[in-house]
Amino acid sequence: MERQTSIETSAASGSLIRCSGDWTSATAQSLERELAGLSLPGSESGIRVDLDGISRLDTVGAWLLTDFRQRLGDARVELVGGTEQHRQLLERIGETPQEQVEPPKHPNFLVLPFDQLGRAIVGAGQDIFNANVVQGRIITAFARTMTFQAPLRFPSFVNQFEQIVLRAIPIVALISLVVGAIITQQTILQLRNFGAVILVVDLAAILMFREIGVLLAAIMVAGRSGSAITAEVGAMRMREEFDALQVMGVDPYQALLLPRIVALVAGLPLLAFVGSMSGLVGAAIVARVYGDIPFDTFIGRLQGAMSIQSVVVGMIKAPVMAFLVGLIASIEGLKVEGSSESLGRRTTSSVVKSIFIVIVADGLFAVFFAAIGV
Repeated sequence: MERQTSIETSAASGSLIRCSGDWTSATAQSLERELAGLSLPGSESGIRVDLDGISRLDTVGAWLLTDFRQRLGDARVELVGGTEQHRQLLERIGETPQEQVEPPKHPNFLVLPFDQLGRAIVGAGQDIFNANVVQGRIITAFARTMTFQAPLRFPSFVNQFEQIVLRAIPIVALISLVVGAIITQQTILQLRNFGAVILVVDLAAILMFREIGVLLAAIMVAGRSGSAITAEVGAMRMREEFDALQVMGVDPYQALLLPRIVALVAGLPLLAFVGSMSGLVGAAIVARVYGDIPFDTFIGRLQGAMSIQSVVVGMIKAPVMAFLVGLIASIEGLKVEGSSESLGRRTTSSVVKSIFIVIVADGLFAVFFAAIGV
């Protein structure tokens, strides 16, 4: 039905607003514009709103009339006419308390940097506190498992090991092979100027086992498995599965988080070794093509260049990086609230923080091993 809003001004009785048609959510926008554009008399004149012409009225239309009346003053605006059903709806909407939402305050541009810095510091402190809490719960769960007070859920561990480690081997091997080939190709171009192309074997052996192999594997695990852990734990939080387990007397850290972190810690050294070997394969292929180094010469030089220390250094880094990735993924998953937006935001934050922490940890390890002469 066609809806129109009209206003008639009378010097004797003030203003009369006749409403007709449908006052529903479908016509709310145009109604709101017309009410805002009405030319009303002075503040002392009364206004009557005639509701007899309204054919349909829902809560949105009733709210528009109630808001119009409250803005001009309840004593000034009088609602007349209308059906009994419409009057009851208007009374019910009028009795509902209206929350006044204040517009967001825009901080001064001079204060904004300090405000953001303060929020970042507080957020970092909360992250450190949460990390200590979750780390303590996980270590406690692991200690209970090692002392046979609580069993490690072996089927869950095997499933997580397959998902995190075995299915990641192809992508880790491929990425490491490509990176090893690129590093070797660029190194050969530089060493050729000095007639020392053969030294590319030494560089490849040291880099792949000490740095590149474990670092690439950790970054791939952070992006692939860390995000998956955060999403899984976050979905469990959204469905209140953690609370359900606690009600049943089951420790969720023991049942859900520990198998995932143990699988990470046990599997990342394997991925790092696979990545290092794949990187050396890529280096050998490029050395043969670009550096004219035969495979047997490459392997012979590799045996003398590669030391057990380089392998041990990489294997020491891997479990620590795996634990950090699992810890951050678990923390971000536990911070998920009841919305998909929160889940996506925490998953992204988990990947970013994990990669950042992995790179920082690798740098700290490099400084430490250099200081002790390893």
